[in-house]
Amino acid sequence: MSKLDWNSFETEALKKLMNGEKLGGKDGVMAPLIKHLLETALGQELDIHLQEEKSSGIKNRKNGKVSKGVKTSYGQINLETSRDRNSSFEPILIGKRETTLGEGMDNKIISMYSRGMSYSDIQAHLEELYGLELSKGQVSSITDKVWKEIVEWQNRRLESCYPIIWMDALYFKVRVEGKIVSRAMYVVLGLNECGKKDLLGLYISESEGAKFWLQVLTDLQNRGVEDILIACIDNLKGFTQAIASIYPKTEVQLCVIHQIRNTMKYITSGDSSKFMKDLKKVYQASTKAIAEKNLEQLAADWGKKYPIVIKSWRHNWDDLSAYFQYAPPIRKMMYTTNTIEGFNRQIRKITKSKGVFPSEEAVVKLVWLVTKNITAKWKNPIAHWGLIIQQLALHFPQRLKMELATNQE
Repeated sequence: MSKLDWNSFETEALKKLMNGEKLGGKDGVMAPLIKHLLETALGQELDIHLQEEKSSGIKNRKNGKVSKGVKTSYGQINLETSRDRNSSFEPILIGKRETTLGEGMDNKIISMYSRGMSYSDIQAHLEELYGLELSKGQVSSITDKVWKEIVEWQNRRLESCYPIIWMDALYFKVRVEGKIVSRAMYVVLGLNECGKKDLLGLYISESEGAKFWLQVLTDLQNRGVEDILIACIDNLKGFTQAIASIYPKTEVQLCVIHQIRNTMKYITSGDSSKFMKDLKKVYQASTKAIAEKNLEQLAADWGKKYPIVIKSWRHNWDDLSAYFQYAPPIRKMMYTTNTIEGFNRQIRKITKSKGVFPSEEAVVKLVWLVTKNITAKWKNPIAHWGLIIQQLALHFPQRLKMELATNQE
């Protein structure tokens, strides 16, 4: 390999920097240095390989040079490297069929995709910043590299018990056989016994339904989840029965906020303020007995005008009112699916720019990459978890594997 003229390189580099040119990118200052380092390293790898073969009695030698374009974070670099006569040399730094230096550029592309950038945006960004020209197909193939990791994550072993889980669905537009259709992404979010949030699974289906939720719950069971203390869900028909069939001891809490939203759809604008004031006396009551008394008053005042609304509250009351038996910190987590809705909002913030996904696989790939960014921040237990888990242990004796230290004389 030719020796780099450091003095000339330094002079030329400083000249370019003084003229406002970039370190990286097309015609960047660093490209010649990276080229020299790569060619030198590959040359050394070949020398070692030839020496090892010579020691083993194998005849081999250098046999001319080959040109190869390599994409790096400092732009496209054309390497001139030696090859061996036997073609037995397999370089470690840059494999024979590799055209990207290491995983650095792939990781940059995957990171950009996970933050909602489209393939076109990524193409333009790489061209502008690094001088790289990649097709949409190449960008897609790079992001497809995460599939192995996704499959491993989807099949990973889960903990045996989750004190609280939330289950909800997101909806996306997907192109299937030339038609734009809606697809439901089922999301299962849990709190483990240490009080840390854990995304248990992501599942995609044609639409949200109790039958598919049954498949989701079966999958959780197959992956090691033996017990769920409390499940917080929306009021999907058959959902409660699906949970009971897999986890019969699980206590179900319907989302009160969902119930309120559905209620207010049927209340006229003129009545909404007064009705809502009376409704708050029901779900914000200090005890279940007071809540039920206020529900009867709500029925007496509004039942004739809004009979379907009152009927819905009475029909769902057992599953809507489960939270009253707990102290305020647990109630706050139970009576609303705000925890999972906050998580869903973070996903939608990224995915909303996509409009229509080209396939179901594209939905799963992007949502999973987005969740990696979100869940990376879930390092600490939720607030007041020490008190919450003790209260849950009293409500669900022998179902939690808590080990409380005791002082003995």
